[in-house]
Amino acid sequence: MGTTPLGSWNDGAAKREIVDFVTSAATEGSPGFVAPMDRVAVFDNDGTLWVEKPAPVQMPFVLGKLAERLEADPSLAGERPYRAITDRDEAYFRALNEQDPDAVASMVEAIGSAWEGTTLAEFEAEAARYLASWRHERFGVPYSGLVYQPMLELFDYLRSHGWRLFVCSGGGRDFMRVICEDTWGMPKENVIGSAPEFAYRDGVLVRRAVLHGPIALGPGKAEDVLARTGRLPSFAVGNDDVDVELLRSARFALLVVHDDDVREYAYTDCAERARAAAEKHGWTTVSVKNDWNVVLNERLTQEKPSAPHQ
Repeated sequence: MGTTPLGSWNDGAAKREIVDFVTSAATEGSPGFVAPMDRVAVFDNDGTLWVEKPAPVQMPFVLGKLAERLEADPSLAGERPYRAITDRDEAYFRALNEQDPDAVASMVEAIGSAWEGTTLAEFEAEAARYLASWRHERFGVPYSGLVYQPMLELFDYLRSHGWRLFVCSGGGRDFMRVICEDTWGMPKENVIGSAPEFAYRDGVLVRRAVLHGPIALGPGKAEDVLARTGRLPSFAVGNDDVDVELLRSARFALLVVHDDDVREYAYTDCAERARAAAEKHGWTTVSVKNDWNVVLNERLTQEKPSAPHQ
């Protein structure tokens, strides 16, 4: 971390608007004052806290598990999403990337069945083994090297002004909880996301194939945050269309715009509605190219392995 607040942020409108809001929120008597108990900040994960291209970090973990299940039970080949995996159906995976409800529902159901009966410790150990060997295909770094340095600084800046931080993502809650404490400095209980129900069986809690609450996408994000915290956020950060409802629920909304194909990726897919909403509602937008003088977490990015995992 830099010695100055938001040191990886260039001086510009985005940084000024963040500082002005946070300063005003902490100043009793100011028009923008936010009571301490209401200082709840919620961040999306994929594409907001770390690189999500060419695919979210969790995706190969999930697909590998489903491939193992398909190998053990070939009769699954006729069902979605197994049929799509077997056929390498690009249309299905594009729909999944675009958060199509039917595609997402079929994937969530398959994930629930794949890990049904697993204890939390067993799931976390499996995820940790995967993450230990995973490397990004372009940058050759582990998952921790994909975290955006400016966002870690924003975490620190908000904490220093009395904000409580949460992450809410359509990605698996229990998967994110494996990395949240070491990577974000965030306790597990502050991570919200799509998750299974648990059942008490023979003295232990095990995963069920039933989803706990709504999928944390679109309206489901705001619903999950309210259910978990008892409050809607006063500060929210996202990057694409499935974050719109969360951002609209906040007093201050920050939208990350991916426009740097040199240091990261430039893309607009699945973000058209979010960008239109940002213009309509006057949200603060963050250009990766213009607002960040550093993108990836420098310390962890430098810890490249000699031979990236294939």
